[in-house]
Amino acid sequence: MITIQKKSLRVGKYVDTAYVDAAIRNYKKERWVHNSEHIGKEDSLSVWFSAEEIQEFLDKIKEYGGDGIKFYFGAYPADFPEKPEYAGRQTIVLVGTKRKEMENGGFADKDMYITRNGVTSIFSVNSGRLCPPICGGFAALGKGLTDVGVTIIDRGEKGVSVV
Repeated sequence: MITIQKKSLRVGKYVDTAYVDAAIRNYKKERWVHNSEHIGKEDSLSVWFSAEEIQEFLDKIKEYGGDGIKFYFGAYPADFPEKPEYAGRQTIVLVGTKRKEMENGGFADKDMYITRNGVTSIFSVNSGRLCPPICGGFAALGKGLTDVGVTIIDRGEKGVSVV
């Protein structure tokens, strides 16, 4: 009997609260402030999907022969009619992937394309819940903040922002 051992494709790791807080704080200071100024309103800080949606997407990826997900950063168009409150804000697009071995011995995690009803298209998910503008309890308080830490940003002559 021949046994084929499958190599693990794991690349991530579990991190703690301090790590998450530092990453988010750095993002707010280095990217979010500039993005928000550029679009003229608070840009999104997070995108939420239910565990059910993620599990269904993972199941479909496996069903179609894939083995991973790429998370692409994106932005809605400034005139996004489907959800005007999302217009101009950044988002995350999840794309199913399948690892391909390259001729040089390396590999590439290729975006998956599937054919449904005679139409071939990338296998992806988008339109999670953006915060802002929809931030759970904080939106109800009118603060527009996420529930992961608060960051004070010195914007020089433009003042201070609390995010």
